[in-house]
Amino acid sequence: MQAIRKFFEFEKHKTNFKTEFLAGLTSFITMAYVMIVNPKILSAAGMDFGASITATILITFVGCLLMGFYAKLPMAVAPYMGENAFIAYVVVLSLGISWQIALGCVFLAGAFFFILTALNIRSWLVNSMPKNLKYSFSVGLGLFLTFLGLLQTGIIRPNGTGAPLHVGNLSEPTVILALLGFFIIAFLMVKKVKAAILIGILSITILAIILGYEKIPESIFSAPPSLEPLLGKMDIAGALKFENLYIVFILFIMVYVDTMGTLIGTSYRAGLLDENGNLPDINKPMYCDAATTMLAGFVGTTTSGAYLESATGIEAGGKSGLTAITVGCLFLLGLFFAPLFQLVPPYAYGPALLIVGMLMISTIKEINFEDMSEFIPAFCTIILMVFTYNIGIGMAAGFALYPILKLISGKNKDNNPAIWILCVLSLIFFALYPY
Repeated sequence: MQAIRKFFEFEKHKTNFKTEFLAGLTSFITMAYVMIVNPKILSAAGMDFGASITATILITFVGCLLMGFYAKLPMAVAPYMGENAFIAYVVVLSLGISWQIALGCVFLAGAFFFILTALNIRSWLVNSMPKNLKYSFSVGLGLFLTFLGLLQTGIIRPNGTGAPLHVGNLSEPTVILALLGFFIIAFLMVKKVKAAILIGILSITILAIILGYEKIPESIFSAPPSLEPLLGKMDIAGALKFENLYIVFILFIMVYVDTMGTLIGTSYRAGLLDENGNLPDINKPMYCDAATTMLAGFVGTTTSGAYLESATGIEAGGKSGLTAITVGCLFLLGLFFAPLFQLVPPYAYGPALLIVGMLMISTIKEINFEDMSEFIPAFCTIILMVFTYNIGIGMAAGFALYPILKLISGKNKDNNPAIWILCVLSLIFFALYPY
């Protein structure tokens, strides 16, 4: 036990086994939906649903173990939701590209990540970013989580006509339970209860079962589906054809900015950034997401990286790699106990997203509101991350605007080669994105 404490630097992070396990359990509960939602989305592209479940769980398990043991960070790793929809609905269904070629594109994007990480280019780009943009990522992610939580709980809902959003039916039992969950977590946080988020999620889940809104499954055990329909089916040669290379580039940019934003945003909340707003040894988590994305293409799922819902575990006290490892092991159990893990409804974990989103937007106090050349890119980053429902779009907008506004305002000295490279890449991304 002492060796484990030393390896994960418990004394340095002022943490312990109980805190790390509860943090991992909290992260797992808020992102367990990935086990089912990711395969459902990919099945729309013709990929085998059962094999997708196994691929999703295995990738999350491997990614979390890499993040925990190698990078020693509390962020969980899993297939990204935005990118899976891009693959299924845009690349395959709209553009007519086969899912085999799409998986080849995923693998190549991961390979490029790995190469750029090995050359220290990725860490150089991240560490050269202006502080205000880094702060805006945390704020944007917080609002994005809040928006996601409001939708998950039914507190707001899409509107078919008129205003795009409308308040949900606050008299619905599940919405009332979601609001109750929010107040339970808020009350416990005011009382400084470390497991507040987890207690809130489990309380609403149990209450939903008692009231009959959720049913305990007849069987909590299920055999893992075969991976054979997807394993090794990626078509790298097809992905390398000239007409398909832009898909690789778009995936590369999407994952690059998603991973960057999540790493910086969640690390800030975990108190892991240094005085310059940089994450020490950032190459390590970057190697983890690069290797995981390459493996994802091989086993049959989409680009993967540090997961935004990890913020719930961090708020629960997770500081070390043991948090991520706990998440990975719980996902692996999902191969055999998927019916049990599916029992937690969105209106039970949705309030946790609201609470974490609230905490993450506190970073807004660090943004420079006086200098318009700093504030405008930060503002555009935040609002576009939320209102386009696409983290990558918002971050790319910030990268594109920042150096241009600095140049025309006579403050080009604030620019550096890295931010100009990110600007050019973002402009290319906007030009090639298949709207």
